[in-house]
Amino acid sequence: MTTTTPAIAAPAAGQPLAPTTIVRRDLRPDDVLIDVAFAGICHSDIHQAKEDWGTAIFPMVPGHEIAGVVAAVGSGVTKYQVGDRVGVGCMVDSCGECEYCLAGVEQSCLKGNVPTYNGVGYDGENTYGGYSRQVVVKDHFVCRVPDGLGLDIAAPLLCAGITTYSPLRQWHVGPGKKVAVVGLGGLGHLGVKLAVAMGAEVTVLSQSLKKQEDGLKLGAKDYYATGDEATFDVLRGRFDVILNTVSAKLPIDAYLSLLRVGGAMVNVGAPGEPLSYNAFSLLGGNKILAGSGIGGMRETQEMLDFCAEHGIGAEIETITADQVNTAYERVENSDVRYRFVIDAATIGA
Repeated sequence: MTTTTPAIAAPAAGQPLAPTTIVRRDLRPDDVLIDVAFAGICHSDIHQAKEDWGTAIFPMVPGHEIAGVVAAVGSGVTKYQVGDRVGVGCMVDSCGECEYCLAGVEQSCLKGNVPTYNGVGYDGENTYGGYSRQVVVKDHFVCRVPDGLGLDIAAPLLCAGITTYSPLRQWHVGPGKKVAVVGLGGLGHLGVKLAVAMGAEVTVLSQSLKKQEDGLKLGAKDYYATGDEATFDVLRGRFDVILNTVSAKLPIDAYLSLLRVGGAMVNVGAPGEPLSYNAFSLLGGNKILAGSGIGGMRETQEMLDFCAEHGIGAEIETITADQVNTAYERVENSDVRYRFVIDAATIGA
């Protein structure tokens, strides 16, 4: 039978989120019913709730950083059982047949992956995210949260964690590599932790030095303020990889000058306006300007296992359901260190 569950929804674009109830579908043979324990607040939740990224579906239940416990499984599910600790990230379905799905990069599905919220499933039904007490997800899109990770600090890993882990792996970050992380926020602080755990020498590049102490505690060797023009002269030609986690428009040519020959600047932030650069900033040093999104399901599980092995979780501030709108305002004002996580037990309580 279908399940009615309390949730928090944006009723319309830009409107405050409010308590509601939603219906979760009947369990299909390959479905998992999850009691949500914690749901992280990603800046993309705010962008979509405000309809910043184009026409959205309302009412909207955001949330694609979900950690919880299996409450029931479909008749065909063998990978999970009741009581297992699990997580769900940014997608809940894909075709499973195209070359990219078969290669384990379901995020690039040719049919189009189904987003966890603000999307439409292949069955024509709207998807609702993790700001709710329960969620039903196809088993292939559920990850196991290792016992060494608390569910609260694991929740943000399902988006922010894989968003930073995937490009670091793709660009072979490891011992002997010098990495710059641009921005020390929800994404950036995990980028620092992950790159350090991979063995790289990490430098944080931020607008100011106000978070310098935090950056060094997270494992960064150096911390520079990009508001100081001298920074770009001092660091010229230093880095193998620059991981840009900010959503602001940057002077790309200046940052490209910080790369070594053959180095890569990888953008994981999503500015609201186009970026521009001079082709000669790439040509002279055989440099690479790239972008990266989330990873596939296999890589997401790999990331969670890596984090458990190295004791990596998000730095969080846990909030109750009635604090979500205030949390949205604080995220927009960069007033969080470094991820808000909703205690799902307070939803509908």
